[in-house]
Amino acid sequence: MATIITESSVSRHLAPGAHQCVWGFFFLARHYIIYMLKIAIMKKEKYQVELLAPAGSYESLMTAIDNGADAIYFGVGQINMRSQSAANFDLEDLKKIAKICQENNIKSYLTINTVLYDNDLKMMKQLIDTAKASKISAVIVSDMAAVQYAHSVKMPLHISTQLSISNVESVRFFAQYAQQIVLARELNIDMISKISQEIKKQNITNPDGNLIPIEAFAHGALCIGISGRCSMSLYNENSSANRGACRQMCRRKYKVTDLETNKEMVLDNEFVMSPKDICTIGFLKDFLAAGISSLKIEGRGRSPEYVATVIKAYRQAIDSINDGTYTLKKVLAWEKELGTVFNRGMSDGYYLGKPLHEWSASGNSQATEKKYFAGVVSHYFPKAKVAEIDLQAHDIKIDDKYSITGETTGVLFGKIKSIQLADESKTKEAKTDQIITIAVDQPVKKNDKLYIIKDRKIYD
Repeated sequence: MATIITESSVSRHLAPGAHQCVWGFFFLARHYIIYMLKIAIMKKEKYQVELLAPAGSYESLMTAIDNGADAIYFGVGQINMRSQSAANFDLEDLKKIAKICQENNIKSYLTINTVLYDNDLKMMKQLIDTAKASKISAVIVSDMAAVQYAHSVKMPLHISTQLSISNVESVRFFAQYAQQIVLARELNIDMISKISQEIKKQNITNPDGNLIPIEAFAHGALCIGISGRCSMSLYNENSSANRGACRQMCRRKYKVTDLETNKEMVLDNEFVMSPKDICTIGFLKDFLAAGISSLKIEGRGRSPEYVATVIKAYRQAIDSINDGTYTLKKVLAWEKELGTVFNRGMSDGYYLGKPLHEWSASGNSQATEKKYFAGVVSHYFPKAKVAEIDLQAHDIKIDDKYSITGETTGVLFGKIKSIQLADESKTKEAKTDQIITIAVDQPVKKNDKLYIIKDRKIYD
């Protein structure tokens, strides 16, 4: 630690006489130089952190890769926590996903993190066996049956946030089995930092012999249940949130009745069980300094446009922190961009230790933009860099913002610069059921989908 230079320390070394004055000067100069060197080292500190993206479809998978993700996580079938909200993959997709990720030098994590009943065990084992054979990087698990089985067949595993790992003793226990641990969402930065420090101090290692890395959610939906564990949906609609089938009962409006007077209150001004989404981009440097090894972005049920926007922003933020250009101006620009895609408002979550009073003003998205399906790509002409579009559902005009999504394309954003009709005449606006061509700088594929993106009112 640098010496603190105070008025008393100065007088101590300057009083009295030239000899003492000279030695006092050198003493202070030496410590000042050390202090400034340490400051410089702190500024140059670079964080080796994994940016982990959600992939609910091939479009989102390719989008995550294109925008700088280091790893993706995804689900297969019914025993993952987004079994009904994401376009989940099948067993047959595992080899293809693993190959795509290997070719792009990123890791792939398969989620098997629901509560498991006896009739799920056969499927759980089949998933883990197939993941291992397909060379998926790791499985994310929570049920001890899955933990034990994956460990027994030497399949790398990560402990899901569903287990609410909140202290170093729990970390020590699960480090016997897991390559990585996702911490509970309810921890603040100081708690995370202390766990990280204890991992180093106590030399808590994973089965590979490395200090156990810790992972935390950096952005996306925050559930009012403890680390996502909630029985409200099961109780009301027999649809278990803990088995990936949450009906999001907490996001709705409710009427409260006083049973003595029959007076009613409609809880409409604040959704009392619906917290705003987590957004850490404004304090990301402190978040990384706490010892986070992997930044997890929530959103397997979200669109490719969501994945592109969020991953791109956090990739830029991480790189800016590491090259010393992370500024408030950039943070404000990133936050504005993040606001264009699905969100229920944004908050610090639990990370800054404040009471969580930031409830969502709506159960729906507060994104400032909305996309509308317009048509399908029927052909791409690489030399001319134009795409032929079959307009099926929405008119388009010059200067419209658009996105084009596809399984291998991922998502491309652009603005309509020119429109040409089938008779080769140019127009400023094209109607549904017309065949048109538009300029698209990067290659797209047949059957890719064109969406028009428009500003929206938050509560439309």
